[in-house]
Amino acid sequence: MRVVIAPDAFKECLSAEAVAVALADGWLRVYPDADIRCVPMADGGEGTVDALVAATGGRHVAHTVTGPLGSPVTARYGVLGDGSIAVIEMAAASGFALVPPATRDVARATTYGTGELIAHALDSGCRRIIVGIGGSATNDGGAGMAQALGYRLLAADGAELPPGGLALHHLARIDATSRHPAIAESEVLVACDVENPLCGPTGASLVYGPQKGATPETARALDEALRHFAEVVKAQLGVDVLETPGAGAAGGLGAGLIAFTGARLRPGVAMIAEASGLEAHIAHADVVITGEGKLDRQSAFGKTPVGVARIARAHRVPVIAVAGALEPGFESVYDLGINAVLGVTRAPMSLSKAITRCESALADTAEAAARLWRAARTGT
Repeated sequence: MRVVIAPDAFKECLSAEAVAVALADGWLRVYPDADIRCVPMADGGEGTVDALVAATGGRHVAHTVTGPLGSPVTARYGVLGDGSIAVIEMAAASGFALVPPATRDVARATTYGTGELIAHALDSGCRRIIVGIGGSATNDGGAGMAQALGYRLLAADGAELPPGGLALHHLARIDATSRHPAIAESEVLVACDVENPLCGPTGASLVYGPQKGATPETARALDEALRHFAEVVKAQLGVDVLETPGAGAAGGLGAGLIAFTGARLRPGVAMIAEASGLEAHIAHADVVITGEGKLDRQSAFGKTPVGVARIARAHRVPVIAVAGALEPGFESVYDLGINAVLGVTRAPMSLSKAITRCESALADTAEAAARLWRAARTGT
């Protein structure tokens, strides 16, 4: 039998490659002769650079940039095999994992470092930029990124706006006279893991803001600030980002990339799948195993398991999803091509303990799935 294992990373725990290996180990306990194809995936967040660099024989570049709350961080991006395409994870410069829980402040977190990575890639001669925009600590609509690329975001008194999404309440004018000259001759593609609009009940601030530490009041204020930001962008740049699917990704960075770089958004899973040849593997598979650290109601908005399942569904291949945590709303994935969902945690435990035993728990879960598979098909 042929099994395709195509998971995302379990964030802050295991890489996609490590997750795939653990799942393969468990399945092989039951089917030692199985033909297993491990295809580590990403959806625009953690693992996007590694997946694309590996698929094209590229290289990594390290650059020191401004972190989400202003401290310097060393971030890596990838240059793909032909040397003309850069792939950047915004999480490497502006990500949630870069800010200790006690100091997280989504209201003033900035995407400036992401803009610095884009500028560095442009200065290095890359004229096609792929930006993965999952895993953000920010909610600034890409304002910091724009400032790093030379845009001036000005208040009514002519002062430059400070970092963070709340400052966008005061945006009065966008000055593009000093923007990076290479933007006009470059193509920016955004590997986007969700379809959320910029504002409203399913927008950046109200859905994702609380995960980044925003109180309900702060989340509403950020939503209002991004709405004002979108109005100014439309009036002065002629770009309407308010309702664009994916504009709300990464705290609105999707909107900022569209407005300030002319970017086109593509599902991140589709981009990784294309580079890795995932569909060709799935076309001849008996079963597909996918997964991510948490499945919940947001998973239906185009994250890795659903993206993998769409390909499998087209080839009538059943899909099993494995998750570190199952939270309310995860059942929605059953309507999107996933046939079964399994959680890896078997007893109440602390997050630190769950992380420590994640590899063994993944292997045990895959073994259980394989035993169920065998019982369903052979009755033994």
